[in-house]
Amino acid sequence: MWNVLLSFSGLLALIQLFFLPFFPESPPYLLLQKGDKAGCLKAMKQLWGEGNYHTEFDDMMKEKAVTKGTKIMNVLEVLKEPSVYPQLSTMLLLLLSLQFCGLSATANLQESIIPYVSLGVAISELVSIIFCSSIIDHFGRRILLWGGYLLMALILVLLETSLLLSDQFLWMRYCSVVLIFLFLIAYGIGP
Repeated sequence: MWNVLLSFSGLLALIQLFFLPFFPESPPYLLLQKGDKAGCLKAMKQLWGEGNYHTEFDDMMKEKAVTKGTKIMNVLEVLKEPSVYPQLSTMLLLLLSLQFCGLSATANLQESIIPYVSLGVAISELVSIIFCSSIIDHFGRRILLWGGYLLMALILVLLETSLLLSDQFLWMRYCSVVLIFLFLIAYGIGP
């Protein structure tokens, strides 16, 4: 019944995909990244209801003033910065722990190939983190979430199809592995 469980996560992704366009962007994102004061206040009202949000708005404006002179670092600069080593080590531990999640076993592969699939999973997660961190400021969280859920839903449909056909065509098992890698990249970029 694991395929039903796999399909269930795809169903939840589709539900989120349909409702995501109706949610506003994050108020701090609109103000700090886009510089859209009116959009920020509109998003605050939409998220939190009618009220006076001048205190929160003023706090965000202070944060914007403080970070105005701050340089945005790229991935290599972040890796060279010693102050972020605790956060990076936490991320690496989380990525390594995902290796024990069992995704490698879903493709019904020979046992000798599974370590390579696990390595591919780790590389896929690393690629998604690097790719997402380099494009998130350009596209924003909302687009990445929406696109990520759309890709995940599509990949899950293809994965389910390839798993159903894997007994008839042995090469479909390898397609399943590639789809697992793509699913992880889509998840890392979006949700």
